[in-house]
Amino acid sequence: MQYTNPVLPGFYPDPSVCRVGSDFYLVTSTFEWFPGVPIFHSEDLIHWSQIGHCLTRKEQLNLEGIKSSGGIYAPTIRYHEGLFYMVTTNTTGIGNFFVTATDPAGEWSNPIPVAQGGIDPSLFWDSDGRAYFVSNSLLEGDLEQGIYLREIDTETGRLLGRGPTFLWKGTGGKFPEAPHLYRRGDWYYLLIAEGGTELTHRVSIARSRNVFGPYESYEENPILSHAGSMHPVQSTGHGDLVEDSAGNWWIVFLGVRHVGYPLVHHLGRETYLAPVSWNEKGWPIVNDEEYVDLKMTVDRPLRSYSGPETPVRDKFLNDTLRLCWNFRRNLSGEAWSVDPRAGELSLHCLPGNLDGTDETALIARRLQHFEARVELEFEFSPKANGEEAGLVAVMNEKHHCEILVTLRNHESVLLFRKRCGSLVNEYQVEIPVSRTNRLRLSAKEETLYFYAIPEGGNPIQAGMMETRLLSTEVAGGFTGLYVGMYASSNGNKSHNNAIFHWFDYEPAGGPREWDRSFVSTEQTLNHSDDENSLLFQPSSMS
Repeated sequence: MQYTNPVLPGFYPDPSVCRVGSDFYLVTSTFEWFPGVPIFHSEDLIHWSQIGHCLTRKEQLNLEGIKSSGGIYAPTIRYHEGLFYMVTTNTTGIGNFFVTATDPAGEWSNPIPVAQGGIDPSLFWDSDGRAYFVSNSLLEGDLEQGIYLREIDTETGRLLGRGPTFLWKGTGGKFPEAPHLYRRGDWYYLLIAEGGTELTHRVSIARSRNVFGPYESYEENPILSHAGSMHPVQSTGHGDLVEDSAGNWWIVFLGVRHVGYPLVHHLGRETYLAPVSWNEKGWPIVNDEEYVDLKMTVDRPLRSYSGPETPVRDKFLNDTLRLCWNFRRNLSGEAWSVDPRAGELSLHCLPGNLDGTDETALIARRLQHFEARVELEFEFSPKANGEEAGLVAVMNEKHHCEILVTLRNHESVLLFRKRCGSLVNEYQVEIPVSRTNRLRLSAKEETLYFYAIPEGGNPIQAGMMETRLLSTEVAGGFTGLYVGMYASSNGNKSHNNAIFHWFDYEPAGGPREWDRSFVSTEQTLNHSDDENSLLFQPSSMS
């Protein structure tokens, strides 16, 4: 059987997976984006459908005012005796905690804090029913950097015993983290990531016959690493093992795909899948010790996929939003609304903007493909200076670009703006603006092209931005590029709204081949910069 990696393209880092019967459930990190921790379902580990989020309420996840790449790190999902557990770290909030649900689609409980330090927590239940909490730790005092374990009461979150037990520091790579415990036969296996989440990222493993150790390192570690290679998948690490109902083992892990030279990545860290076997000494072997490719062939029977395709166009015909949409930090219900009868999404011009950490009227989704068409139609009549609305591509507060309708000299105009660190370039685009406007982003591997589409006319290029300037290597942080809808009054009080009629997201070549006719009919304006499912409700956000 053949499949394509990544199984979750775009910003889906730090994957964790569990199996219940013949069904698989997977979660990933979200950092400053809300709702927090998307949860996916699959029957074959290859095709995933999002069924919800674990953290959908502000009392579960308060992200107010945090900087980009703060918030939620590295969740783990586990299932025990009828209950799902998602354990994670809010690095700018309460620290380590877990939430529970009987239905993984939600709703999930309020957070149950756990008083153990470090990040990347995980839960493990032994055959005697005792539960253990494991995390990496940089605790004060004489404790060694590495992985720590302590027994836990999973009803209350209370830690049991006299203190955490040190298990393993890894093989010497920096930042030993992402610990997961498993039991197979008489052995306890401790899987970790180390080497940092850059090119030296890797997965290593140790084992013991006692859950408290001592743990013996596998002599062939790491069991997964693409470091030092020219492979198209890099920074492989942060894995989680799972056994399917046929007794086959697999690993999900993160990796990145680079573009350009020097190599950079802007889609974020993505979720990959590889088969795992066990050698005669009882150690796991990932993909027969070969690199994990973008096109994989496995000699294993898997269920055929019959799930629905995601429609290209969101017409906002429900009183809820699709699960692909996110807010940057919390966004109150008063800041946005959907009118399904009219097919309209309304964004209020809040004072916050893309450059700051205040509440901002931004509803965006991940850019998941190197080549894609992103397009929207909206109505907006700015009434005061500073009011603006349109189409954006954003990595963080200092790295973003946008094409907007705004006010200049008491007249609505089209503005293109891009920001890279402290450098901001903006200019007025000489295209007539009407009350209803269509804007397009054409994403290529190394460049984003922005277009305005006059009524009855051909798309006209209004600006461009190199994806390098929006990459992790330039912008920093742990997230990936988002594209979406935006409105702001830029610090002023406003009663104005932008009304979005529809939003398209379509990768080149699929899910259906989109009309490429505009490629030969695009016009470019001359300017000085030419060189260069289940849904969530507005009420639940407040």
